[in-house]
Amino acid sequence: MIRSLYSSASGMNSQQMNLDVIANNLANVNTTGFKKNKIEFQDMLYQTTRAAGADQGAGNLLPAGVQIGHGATPVATAKIFTQGDLTKTGEPMDLAINGQGFFEVQLTDGTRGFTRDGAFKVAADGRIVTSDGLIVQSGFQPIPAGTEDITVSPSGVVTTSGSFGSQTFQITLARFQNPAGLDSAGGNIYRETEASGAPEVINAGENGMGTLQQGFLEMSNVKVVEEMVNLIVAQRAYEVNSKAVQAADEMMQLSNNLRR
Repeated sequence: MIRSLYSSASGMNSQQMNLDVIANNLANVNTTGFKKNKIEFQDMLYQTTRAAGADQGAGNLLPAGVQIGHGATPVATAKIFTQGDLTKTGEPMDLAINGQGFFEVQLTDGTRGFTRDGAFKVAADGRIVTSDGLIVQSGFQPIPAGTEDITVSPSGVVTTSGSFGSQTFQITLARFQNPAGLDSAGGNIYRETEASGAPEVINAGENGMGTLQQGFLEMSNVKVVEEMVNLIVAQRAYEVNSKAVQAADEMMQLSNNLRR
């Protein structure tokens, strides 16, 4: 019965973390470029009291053994990089990636980060920055003073025009062999890791890379109805594990109260 207490407690801890993941998904339902998490579980070590296939003598082997598990444990919270809905804003510097790819930005410590949040702004010096003031790389060039029109094609060709004439430059995007291995740094920023691999930088719209939609933003890929269903399932799983703890406690109480 002691084993059942710890097994049920591990189930309650696992469902508590499941609830934390669901709550974070719901909290970011309106976060631009947010990708939802899914939690993955594994069963824990087993105590084997009778091994399957053990020799019982005279050539007889046990067809099945006796193994008692010790509960469940979370092993990963992986990002799901499915496409989010595109919302029209009409702002010329709002860019949505339709398909694979990330924008590259320069972080405050000089390293590079990656984002799907295309809500860009033009700084006082003409450089393209994020809402947090991080400089956007990805082939972006400073916008000249006096620019009257900015056009971004689906293939990432940016054309600026004004009294100075016109100029063009090419936007590149980065993709990873294993995007689920990226490190979420907050602020809609991801960092590369050994698990994600090095980024592959390609022009937008080439070799399977996503295209750009000017005047649109990619919203979160969180589906509220799905998360609410997951929330109910997690709550019920937590509840049934707590019932198992209660049942084990009552059985131990009965054992302690035995009289001759």
